Amino acid sequence: MALTLTGSNSDLDGYDVPIAFIIFNRPDVTRRSFEAIAAIRPRKLFLISDGPRSNRPGEADKVTQTRAIAQSVDWPCEVFVNFSDVNLGCKRRVSSGISWVFELTDRAVILEDDCLPVRSFFFYCREMLLLYELDKRVFSISGSNFNDKNMKCGHSFSRYSLMWGWATWADRWSRHIPDPTDNVSVLLHTWWNRPIVLAYWLLIFRNLAAGKIDTWDYQWILTVWRNNALACRPSTNLVKNLGFGADATHTLNADSPLAAMETRETADNYAVCLTLVEPDKTLEHVDEQRWAQINIRSVLLMSFPWLNQLRASLRALVG
Repeated sequence: MALTLTGSNSDLDGYDVPIAFIIFNRPDVTRRSFEAIAAIRPRKLFLISDGPRSNRPGEADKVTQTRAIAQSVDWPCEVFVNFSDVNLGCKRRVSSGISWVFELTDRAVILEDDCLPVRSFFFYCREMLLLYELDKRVFSISGSNFNDKNMKCGHSFSRYSLMWGWATWADRWSRHIPDPTDNVSVLLHTWWNRPIVLAYWLLIFRNLAAGKIDTWDYQWILTVWRNNALACRPSTNLVKNLGFGADATHTLNADSPLAAMETRETADNYAVCLTLVEPDKTLEHVDEQRWAQINIRSVLLMSFPWLNQLRASLRALVG
């Protein structure tokens, strides 16, 4: 871990919530997201990067280019750097990086390299961090809204803590468990009355435990559920995911409707709570359909992987 200080403390007049920026090997999307960060001039910036994979020719150069972009800070800012020399993988690198951030600050806005926020996102996060700091029913602040049909500016709540631009507090993150062993009991407690949803998440966490999925974010969602908590969600979408495509780690489908999901900038105040502090079932339904794609078909395909091979063979015969 290294620390760089640009400017003097008397010059620190920018955005007053620390920002954690998670980067890897995509200079183009990193540059766009970094420009959004630079525009609000955060006083503290935490940079997290995984190391290149030895079996990927040219990746080391891309990692170097990406790190250089994220370190091109030209405003008064404390820059904290946590770059791995070796490749840890998505789960270990991101979760360990965020834990490092919360050893040094009590709250943070967290952005991955492919998440492009509008300016309102940062001030929404700051407002929610202040508003719900002492309310332990709220564990997370997400910048996404896949419904985006409510023209009234404000926020509501969901059990789904989406991570395409989000924020939280150190005391909430301290509950995060990278390798959970209680997933079955937590899922049964949360989704006992939604059989298809329950089956979907049981299969997801089975694949996670088997090492078939390398990620950290499902574990954070489970942390929210384990603590009977909620995620704060804005009434308009504040973050665009630039990462859909073949070079992505998880969002591989460039034709996904979410890839075309636009953001909406507004000068209105998101502090207005549009619902009670309880799950917005309409918002959760949209998340399940558009983001997670929870349905009988997805459950069957995860339960019986050979169905995918059969589908591919049938397409080849027809086509």
